[in-house]
Amino acid sequence: MLGIDKALGRVWIIALLLALALLANVTYVQGFQAQALRDDPNNARQFAGRTTLDRGPITAGGERLAYSVKVGDKRYQRKYVDSAVFSPITGYFSLYSQSGVEGAENRILDGTDARLATTSLVDRLLGHHVPGGTVETTIDPRAQRAAYAALRASGARRAAAVVIDASTGAIRTLASYPSFDANDVSTLNAKQADQAFRRLNAAPLKPMLDKATGEVFPPGSTFKTIVSAADLAGGATTATQVGTGRSYRPPGAGQPINNDEGDIGGLCDRPAIPLLDAYAQSCNTTFARMGAESPGNGAIADQAAKYGFYQRIDIEKGMSAAPSSFPRTDQPSLSALGSIGQGSTVATPLQMALVAAATINDGEVMQPYLVDKLRGGDGSTVESARPHRMARPLTSDQADAMRAMMREVVRTGTGKQLQGSRVGGGKTGTADIDGVAYNDRWFIGFESGSRPKYAVAVMTEADGYGLESGKIAARVLASLKD
Repeated sequence: MLGIDKALGRVWIIALLLALALLANVTYVQGFQAQALRDDPNNARQFAGRTTLDRGPITAGGERLAYSVKVGDKRYQRKYVDSAVFSPITGYFSLYSQSGVEGAENRILDGTDARLATTSLVDRLLGHHVPGGTVETTIDPRAQRAAYAALRASGARRAAAVVIDASTGAIRTLASYPSFDANDVSTLNAKQADQAFRRLNAAPLKPMLDKATGEVFPPGSTFKTIVSAADLAGGATTATQVGTGRSYRPPGAGQPINNDEGDIGGLCDRPAIPLLDAYAQSCNTTFARMGAESPGNGAIADQAAKYGFYQRIDIEKGMSAAPSSFPRTDQPSLSALGSIGQGSTVATPLQMALVAAATINDGEVMQPYLVDKLRGGDGSTVESARPHRMARPLTSDQADAMRAMMREVVRTGTGKQLQGSRVGGGKTGTADIDGVAYNDRWFIGFESGSRPKYAVAVMTEADGYGLESGKIAARVLASLKD
């Protein structure tokens, strides 16, 4: 009997240990892995019940951009205010997917983020729902509306405008045209939502794709800012004499690169002028020569990489900008064309806004971001943005020189019609698109004043020149609250 008692005792102990292990595993899965399992793309049930949660709002400047309304007894539908204006920020929340801030801060908004749990683990295990939190964005609503209105009125096929607080990286404006109404896809009617997605995805100009971050365009002469920065890094100054002339044929090229017809008889026609003037007058021959000869392709490519080219630029978790690119090549003709912002050179408006931002932030590029604060349902702050440096493409002296060159554009150069506006300095750019009746018209720059705070980039696809985008940039900067 003693042997049997010992055996039963061992079985009881083993059974107890197994039960405790099972309880611990259930506790771990339900208490700590529930969200990860729910979000797993292989989990077909992850979309079940998503309309039963009262999601918190997305705000900007105290305004609600997105919020939930109760439909029936147990369901909630997402609503968006001025959605065509703000959809590049909010994104959408539908029956089966989400994007933008709706996707990046999904757990905060639906109340499942562990940081929102103000009760015990027992309450979490019992399934007591935590109210959805609030996402406060960095966007200036008035400037965002002004930007969208200006882009829409410009007659452009596609257009974008970005304003960044250069010292922090906070995105104040992120406008895109054409845009879409997120209310169309947030409907609780699955058939209507599917039809809306099909229609929007089939639209030729891709309205659901943010033109400020999701598409790349040839930046035209705004890319000469990066070429100039590479020359400054190689020891040049604003007074350094650089080659100009009416025409330049890169080694191995079949066709020469010419200056604009409006430059005939001007500074660009001379054999050599200071870098300051070549930049202000936007002499194609100067910068094509720089790309083909000196500082050359490698130096320019390296400088572009310092600004963030060749990589996706993170904005928030799950939100990033498409990579911008300048061709790394051993063919002088391709490097020359790329150095005037055409050929294989492409960039997002966000990337080019960061190029301008470095000029007024002592040479530093700050990591861009859209979310300023996360708050719990009780209004308490869960997390605040922590600005940090993304890159430093310029030294302080180089930033000073680049700032002087951009101011000269407005003082005597291609942007002099912007004098007296909110624009203090910048660079115009016009990229010719073969076989079509429109150009990619660019302007990058910064606000006026001795200590400018905001950097801007505007791209509009229409007939004409980059100065037209400069006028839009002036309107957007003037609409900022501070």
